[in-house]
Amino acid sequence: MDSATIRASSSSLSSSSSSFFSLLPNPNPSPNPGLFSLRFPGGDLPVFKSIRCIQSPPPDSAPSSQSPLKPNSRSPGFSFSCSAVSFSPSRTSELASCKLGRLISEFRTLEEPVDRVKRLLHYASVLPPLEESARVAGNRVMGCTAQVWLEVKMDGEGRMRFAADSDSEITKGFCSCLIWVLDGAAPEEVLALKTDDLAALNVGLPGAGHSRVNTWHNVLIVMHKRTKALVAERAGKPRADPFPSLVINADGIHAKGSYAEAQARFLFPEELKVKELVNVLKEKKIGVVAHFYMDPEVQGVLTAAQKEWPHIYISDSLIMADMAVKMAKAGCQFIAVLGVDFMAENVRAILDQAGFGEVGVYRMSNERIGCSLADAAATPAYMNYLEAASASPPALHVVYINTSLETKAYAHELVPTITCTSSNVVQTILQAFAQVPNLNIWYGPDTYMGANIRELLQQMTTMTDEEIAVIHPQHNRDSIKSLLSHLHYYQDGTCIVHHLFGHEVVEKINEMYCDAFLTAHLEVPGEMFSLAMEAKRRGTGVVGSTQNILDFIKQRVQESLDKNRNDHLQFVLGTESGMVTSIVAAVRTLLGSAKSSSGSADVTVEIVFPVSSESLTKTSSNSYLGRNSAEMGGFILPVIPGVASGEGCSIHGGCASCPYMKMNSLSSLLKVCHHLPHEKEVLSDYEAGRFHLQTPNGNSIADVGCEPILNMRHFQVGSIWNLQSPSIIKTETFQLLIFTSSELVLQATKELPEKLVSQILHSHSNGRSTSIS
Repeated sequence: MDSATIRASSSSLSSSSSSFFSLLPNPNPSPNPGLFSLRFPGGDLPVFKSIRCIQSPPPDSAPSSQSPLKPNSRSPGFSFSCSAVSFSPSRTSELASCKLGRLISEFRTLEEPVDRVKRLLHYASVLPPLEESARVAGNRVMGCTAQVWLEVKMDGEGRMRFAADSDSEITKGFCSCLIWVLDGAAPEEVLALKTDDLAALNVGLPGAGHSRVNTWHNVLIVMHKRTKALVAERAGKPRADPFPSLVINADGIHAKGSYAEAQARFLFPEELKVKELVNVLKEKKIGVVAHFYMDPEVQGVLTAAQKEWPHIYISDSLIMADMAVKMAKAGCQFIAVLGVDFMAENVRAILDQAGFGEVGVYRMSNERIGCSLADAAATPAYMNYLEAASASPPALHVVYINTSLETKAYAHELVPTITCTSSNVVQTILQAFAQVPNLNIWYGPDTYMGANIRELLQQMTTMTDEEIAVIHPQHNRDSIKSLLSHLHYYQDGTCIVHHLFGHEVVEKINEMYCDAFLTAHLEVPGEMFSLAMEAKRRGTGVVGSTQNILDFIKQRVQESLDKNRNDHLQFVLGTESGMVTSIVAAVRTLLGSAKSSSGSADVTVEIVFPVSSESLTKTSSNSYLGRNSAEMGGFILPVIPGVASGEGCSIHGGCASCPYMKMNSLSSLLKVCHHLPHEKEVLSDYEAGRFHLQTPNGNSIADVGCEPILNMRHFQVGSIWNLQSPSIIKTETFQLLIFTSSELVLQATKELPEKLVSQILHSHSNGRSTSIS
C-alpha cells in the first residue's frame, strides 16, 4: 500500500499529468477563495460553485492510514471551513461538499493510475461489511458490472444513513467513498450531489473509465431515489402507485396491475385456437407477416403457431416484405399481412418486383387501417415541405418507412428519396452527407424522430474526431457541425402511440424507476428521449427501433444468466405495448434454457408499462365483454385504445397501444384464411390492391414508390439476415456502437446507390428531380 503523505495544498491542486482528469484554476476567478473547476475531455464542469472551502494542509508526517475515509475518524490531518452553501439551509460540522473536495484533493496528489487504484482498494478494505440480511434483491443496484447492495435509512434526526457492499473490491472502494461523503448528510445535501460532481474521482485502470462513471452514477441515483422515498414517507405523503408490469421467471409469469393482467391473459393461448390456425395455414399454404405491435391475443396465438408452421414471422416493418418474398419462394400461395395499410402495400409491391405477382396479399380488415405518421405525409403541408426541398439542390429526402407507397412515389419525383428505418436513419444521413458535400437533407415525416436525430448529431459535436471516425470514418467534428446546418425535419408529424409518453410518465419514471433499465423508441418526445439517452450513457438504456429494444433486453438477460447469480432485472418499455409478446417469448426461451442446466441462478425479469394512471376505465357490468375487454374485481374493463379509456392512453401521457394495429384481430385472420382460395369475392375489401394510377410525371406509382425502398436496400447490400430463430433478426452490415459521449448509431460500410447520387447531383434547375424511369 502506498504510504506517501497526502498533501492538500493549493499548489497540488493545479498540477498533474493524469489522463483521468485535470484540475485547473478557474479561468474566471471569484473573489471567494478555493473555487476551482474540473477539466474533462468534453469541457469544463464547475464543482459546487456556491461553496467556499478553505483548506489547511496536513502535517508532513500525516500517514496515509489517516485518510478521510478512516472509519469513525474526523481525519485531524485535514481542516476545512465551508460557507455560502446555497443548496442547504442547514449547517453541519462537515458538509458533504467539503468532504468531496477532500477526496478530490487526495486523489489529485496520486499522479499514477495504479496508485489511485491502490488507494481505492484501501478504502474498500475499511468499508464495514453489510449484514447478510441486507444483501437482498431489493437492495441491489442495477446497471453495475459487479453486484452492488445499498441499504438506505433515515435516522431519528432526519439524516440519511447508508451502508453498502459489493463482490468487486474496486466497486466497494467507490461505495466507501460515497458513503463517507454522504452518510449522516441531510436529504437535501444528498440530492444536491450530482454525477458530474463525482467525475473527478473516476479512478480505475486505463480504458475502464466509462464503467467507473457508470458505477458512480448508478449507486448515486439509487441513493437519490431512496432518499426521496424516505423523505416523502416521513412527511406522511402516500406512495405513488407503481406502473403495471409483468414479472417473468423460469416457472411462469406474474402480472402486477389490471393493465398488465389484460396483456398477460393472451400470452398463453388456447390450444384449440392455435391448432385451428395452424391447420388452415398449412392447408391453404398461407404465410403470415405481422408487426410487433399486434394485439396480444393475435401475437400469443401466432407465437405458439410458429412452432408448427414456419411461415409465420413477427418483426418490425423493415423485414415484413423481405419475409413475404422468402415465404413465396418456399411455396406460399397467399400472404396475410397483420399491420397497417402501408405495410400491406409494401409487401404487395415488393412481391411484384420479385416476380411473385400471382401470390395474393391480404389485409386484416375491410376498413382502412391507417397510421398517423403515414397520414401526416399524405397532406398538402408535407408536399409543400418537399417543394421547399426541391428548391434547394443538392437535396435528398430521407423518408421514414412508415409512409404509403403513394407518398414515396410522389416524393421521389419531387426530390430524390431514400427510405429509412429507426435502426438506420442516423447512418443513412451520415453516409449521404459524406458522399455529397453540402447536401441538404430533408427528413420526414416524424417530428420527434427528426428532433432526436438533430440532438444525437449535436451530441456528436462534443466528441473527439477519433471517436466520430469510429462511428463513420468520413466524418469529424467540423463535418458534423456542417451537417447540422444542412439538416431539416418536418414539424408536423407524430406517432400517436409515442406522442403521449408525456410529462406525467417521465416524472414518474424519474421518481420511481430511475434505477431501472430504460428503453425508448426513437419516435418518443424529447423528454422521454433525453431520459432514455441519459440511461444509455450509463449503460442502463437503449434508444432505437423495436428490434433494438428487443435485442437490448435479451442481451442484458443473457449477461445476467452468464454470471450465474440471482438477479432481478427491471425494464421500462418505452414503446407500444404489443412488443411485450415478443419480449416475453424471447426472455422465457433464455430463462428456460438456463433452468435446464444444473445449478442455475434465479433470474427474474420485470417489464414495466409506463402508462398513465387513467389507462383503464370502469364500465357497467352490462357492457359487452369483447376480445379487448377483461373482467376483474367485478368490473368489465375495456381495453380499447383511446384517450383516457384504454390500453394506457391518456391525455396526461403514456399511450401504450396503437388503435390502428389493434384492428388486426384473430377473427379477421381466421376469416381470411377460411375463405381462401375459392371465395375471394368475399375478401375483395381485404385484398391489398395494386396501384394502377400514375404519378404526375406519368410513371407507375408502384414502380416509383418502390425505388426509395430499393435505394435503402442497396445501402444495406451485404446484410445477412440470421433467421435461425423466428424472433431474432440481426445484420452483419450494421454494428451497434456505444461510446462515452455518443448515442445510438449504426456503423455501415456501404454507400448510397450511384443512381440516387446522380439524381441528387443532376436535379433540374427548377428543383424537380430528373427522370427516374
